[in-house]
Amino acid sequence: MDASQTAAYLRRLGTEAPARPTLDALRELHLSHLRAVPFENLSVHLGEEIVLEEERLFEKVVGARRGGFCYELNGLFGALLSALGYEVTLLEARVYGDGGVLGIPYDHLALRVRTVDRGDWLADVGFGAHSHGPLEFGERGDQEDPGGTFRIAEAERDAAGALGGHGTAPAAFLDVLCDGKPVYRVEPRPRVLADFVTGAWWHSTSPRSHFLRSPVCSRVTADGGRVTLSGRRLTTTAADGGREERELVSDEEATAAYRDLFGIRLDRVPVVPRR
Repeated sequence: MDASQTAAYLRRLGTEAPARPTLDALRELHLSHLRAVPFENLSVHLGEEIVLEEERLFEKVVGARRGGFCYELNGLFGALLSALGYEVTLLEARVYGDGGVLGIPYDHLALRVRTVDRGDWLADVGFGAHSHGPLEFGERGDQEDPGGTFRIAEAERDAAGALGGHGTAPAAFLDVLCDGKPVYRVEPRPRVLADFVTGAWWHSTSPRSHFLRSPVCSRVTADGGRVTLSGRRLTTTAADGGREERELVSDEEATAAYRDLFGIRLDRVPVVPRR
């Protein structure tokens, strides 16, 4: 990512380049991203190809002012952080589903970010409702965040008997929990963006992918709440947990919501699949 692209990306986030790659700057960038760039799966329902190449992701997120899901958002955010002087590692994760069952390999992409002042952090701007700020990677106690109480813990044995870690050996897998519930399992081994192509393809095409169930668009609001459009249901959640829901009855209402609430201008609405 060159200097002009970096500047354009920062304008998209409504922030400026930090003087140094510090933790405070990472926190500001992380929250600004969650507020400005929505988590969305609209490409899947608009017939658009998901291409995990930095230039294509830049064209979509910055040029077209769209959002994306984890591979796109964290993949491009990682490139921005690298351009700003952070040391960034892409990590593979598997998301916990119903009944505590882990999803497919390369189910999710998260970031391990090293700052110049405060060590390693788990950054994730591509999961939807999650932590508002980066989590301390090496901390094994509770970490308070506006999104909940998070904890990074060494994983127990999985269904195949693989062990998370033992004694003083580095953990092979780490579980990220929110309010005591496991969210996803991270493998700390470094990856590259191309490693996630199969996961992106599966989530875009498999009948078992939850991304095919309905179009979703969601972002953090300025007051720390969240606004989400799932299909035609618009949900506004306040920072204190209060919720308001309503159904959008026309294409015009849906198009206006994408434009006014998420900054996404569409010439047609995503197709809501029949159940």
